[in-house]
Amino acid sequence: MCHPTSLIQNAVARLVCNLPECSHTTPLLRSLHWLPVTARIHFKTLVLAYHAANGSGPSYIQDMVKPYTPARALRSASAKQLAAPSLRGGPKFPSAETRRFAILAPKWWNELPIDIRTAESLHTFRRRLKTHLFRLHFER
Repeated sequence: MCHPTSLIQNAVARLVCNLPECSHTTPLLRSLHWLPVTARIHFKTLVLAYHAANGSGPSYIQDMVKPYTPARALRSASAKQLAAPSLRGGPKFPSAETRRFAILAPKWWNELPIDIRTAESLHTFRRRLKTHLFRLHFER
């Protein structure tokens, strides 16, 4: 199913490239170097997770995602992973959006290659992340 915002993005891509309504948009998005809407959602979520993982995000975001600390010394301790949230405990009735972010952000974060998770700056993280998401979507 197509994300509603994708319809707008596809129409804008056709407009920018001056192509008819029936034109396929995947090559257009690739040539414009635009991430599809679903990839943009991943991108924005992971940028928030980066801020939280590095202690620079808003406190309410940092409260939702916590660094993974293994019970004993493991090599994965330096992988800069996030802990999956406990489905028990926490606020009594968190909003669906809060639950969704708290669950998806660590999941998507931990699936990233380690060189992206351990980027030394936000600029480097964003650049590597966009390249990674672009490749995932367009180079299948």
